[in-house]
Amino acid sequence: MNEFIAYAKSKLNVDKRLILTYAIIYFTWGMLMDNFGAKVEIAKFTYWWQVITVYLIYMIPISLLLRGLPFHMQYAYGLVAMALLEFGGYALQTSYAYPDNMLDNLFNIRNFSLGMALFFALYFPVGNLLVGKVYNAIFKTKAL
Repeated sequence: MNEFIAYAKSKLNVDKRLILTYAIIYFTWGMLMDNFGAKVEIAKFTYWWQVITVYLIYMIPISLLLRGLPFHMQYAYGLVAMALLEFGGYALQTSYAYPDNMLDNLFNIRNFSLGMALFFALYFPVGNLLVGKVYNAIFKTKAL
């Protein structure tokens, strides 16, 4: 456990500009995805502010912990994180899945949460890559 705590402290101790970059990109991404999910009637958050709790408070620390790992490891660990989030969101009814949505029709209703977790797990490796590129372009320094 001490080893994990030391690892987490080292990964979470980053430049505040990097955290701001994550916050801007993830908040924008979250709002776009929530609006897209509602527009095409797949799923949506029950409340708009859940974008803050999920994308900023939940996903940014996980992204920071996974940053620098190979793509497949970020995806695998991200899948665990997203599976817990998706399961909790639908179990607590803080996320709303539209009835008879296109994913239900494609994969069937029993696989909806699994499909969402599999898709959203990509956010960690893709988000880390995107944030790293934007941070590097703006601040002319590599996000460690």
